[in-house]
Amino acid sequence: MIRVSDLHKRFGDIHAVNGISFEVKRGETYGLLGPNGAGKTTTMRMLSALSPLTSGDIEVGGINVTERGREVREILGVVTQHDGHDSGLTVLQNLALHGYLQGLSRSRAEERAVEVLTFFGLEDRKSANVYELSGGMKRRLAISRALLTQPPVVVLDEPTTGLDPQSRNRVWEQLAVMKRAGVTVLMSTHYMEEAATLCDRLSIMDHGKILDEGAPDELVERHAGEEVAQVRTRSEEALAALRERLAGTTFNLHEVGAMATITSDNGKRPEISGIDGIRVNYRSGNLEDVFITLTGRDLRDE
Repeated sequence: MIRVSDLHKRFGDIHAVNGISFEVKRGETYGLLGPNGAGKTTTMRMLSALSPLTSGDIEVGGINVTERGREVREILGVVTQHDGHDSGLTVLQNLALHGYLQGLSRSRAEERAVEVLTFFGLEDRKSANVYELSGGMKRRLAISRALLTQPPVVVLDEPTTGLDPQSRNRVWEQLAVMKRAGVTVLMSTHYMEEAATLCDRLSIMDHGKILDEGAPDELVERHAGEEVAQVRTRSEEALAALRERLAGTTFNLHEVGAMATITSDNGKRPEISGIDGIRVNYRSGNLEDVFITLTGRDLRDE
């Protein structure tokens, strides 16, 4: 449904997107996972025909974005990081106006507005002004607007940024319903749990490049292992002994203060018993471990 091939975007000397390629299957939820500045939003703006490509190719539903950008926008529902609601209109008026501008008749636009508001649990707020809504409600309204014309593809740029855990889970539940309805979703996020929960497959991005791609579980197994060792050292001597033990092995050591994390790129459990002055706990590997292994820094860093 989406094909991105050798995509580049430059802003002067800055190479914001540096030769990325990926494909999204029909009905799939595909994620771009990475920190702020990784190139996720720039990629999604190009895919939505909102920003020109420096080079490369993008097709959405078989339509070339560069050559037929208006047609691409007609089959896309887009949710940007900024909701862009008209605060002078009610919730229902915001949606009905958007539907009308997208080519629906007035009656059909109002009908669809009520349908999507009901789907997202906002029907009792249809007469409220937008400024009266909570942050979570505004985000759900933005996603409602993207679905108004029933597009086959929805692009979500950081759909739950700034939401409290309850609102985030409400959005996740409704995105899962969209998936069951066969909607193809491309989303960007910097939340590991969100990517693991929602995405069938994802690409991990940093500095405009894709570092690896796959299903969340595959990436964890490939770069972190099923179990990760968390080690607390009591002395510099113990830490030096740990480094010596791991030198030349397939295990990766990541040190943060008195705590060290050991991941594996061969799926094996890190066995580091017998070193005096350390305490070891084991936990399941996750996408943050994958990202740190691939980039050497925490996902939340700028």
